[in-house]
Amino acid sequence: MSEELSTYEKRGVSSEKSEVHAAITTMDKGLYPGAFCTILPDVFDNDPTKCIIQHADGAGTKAGLAYLYWKLTGDLSVWKGIVRDSLFMNVDDAMCAGAMGPFVINMTVGRNKALIPGEVIKTLIEYCQFLCEWLTGIGIPCYYAGGETADLGDLIRTITVDNVITVKFQRRDVIDASRIRPGGIIVGFSSTGQATYENEPNSGMGSNGLTNARHDSLHPDYRVHTETYAPETLPGLIYCGEHWLGGPLSGDPRFTIAQALLSPTRTYLPMVKKLFEELGRESIQGLIHCSGGGQTKIGKFGQPGNVYVKDKLFPTPPLFQFLQVARKLSWREMFSSYNCGHRLEAVVSSRSAVQLCIQIAAQFDIAAKEIGRVEEDQGVTLSRRVIIKQGGTKESYDFKV
Repeated sequence: MSEELSTYEKRGVSSEKSEVHAAITTMDKGLYPGAFCTILPDVFDNDPTKCIIQHADGAGTKAGLAYLYWKLTGDLSVWKGIVRDSLFMNVDDAMCAGAMGPFVINMTVGRNKALIPGEVIKTLIEYCQFLCEWLTGIGIPCYYAGGETADLGDLIRTITVDNVITVKFQRRDVIDASRIRPGGIIVGFSSTGQATYENEPNSGMGSNGLTNARHDSLHPDYRVHTETYAPETLPGLIYCGEHWLGGPLSGDPRFTIAQALLSPTRTYLPMVKKLFEELGRESIQGLIHCSGGGQTKIGKFGQPGNVYVKDKLFPTPPLFQFLQVARKLSWREMFSSYNCGHRLEAVVSSRSAVQLCIQIAAQFDIAAKEIGRVEEDQGVTLSRRVIIKQGGTKESYDFKV
């Protein structure tokens, strides 16, 4: 994994965010330290039965790729996908802690005004409002409270799109991932295909790993767009691939490379809403959003001594095969950077719960399957371990508690 991390760091990015995690070690972990998000008491009304999540996330460097595509094509619709990335990466994190709304949404856009005109900002704002209305219409209340558009040309080369969400909900509804324990069964929910509530097929990309994805795959001719990368980046790390945005994605003719890389992040909210209703929260030990850290994300949660064995993953989708070949990434690097086919996991306690998860997911045209289990290893009591077997390889990752 060291080669991948060093490349990321040379490009000004970190997949592990070790410095960030070190900086927050003294922070209050909230009411449920093992939950997927920090959960605070009801600081507004002091209601002991309720709690609050305020959470921030964004589209990351995917917005930079969207800028390049828009610059070349003039297609404003690409910005709608960036709004989905920013919002859904955020609300799906809160969902993993048990929150299903009402969500209050605030969007922050930082732009270089000389490069990002008002029509782009208008598209972002209008589509964020649309998504909030859509979520509300399917029973997940979501309210757009506006936000901030900051002209920061001295600091931002093109644009950033981020959200802050706030939600107040019942403490009894919290999904506390510290409950994940040996004997649990891990169910994966596909990040690819076309869910019943989606308007187009999804490549599975999400909003992680885009810095390496675009530079490792795209042709050096894109270097003429100097505003799309940091000038201090080593030249050999800038657009060093062989591919063009309009070229076909190998293995899946439904996508061009641009469409695959910019495929908007899927939200699992509609499916999980029904999962809570029919399976019940008490049957779910934990929900894991395989975002930053990819398939190793689960290692940050659950009881000390847990060993997460993933040996029945989905077949690797064409996009991730493409990214692996583009830079000859090892499986170890792939697993720690990308979701590799499923971006949501539920850890449940019984075979009947596994089957119900699969049946409910199928109602939304989302593939689901048992992808692993939780074991116990007395030798890792001060840590958690993730073991992933795929493609004839076995990778092991340790996480200190």
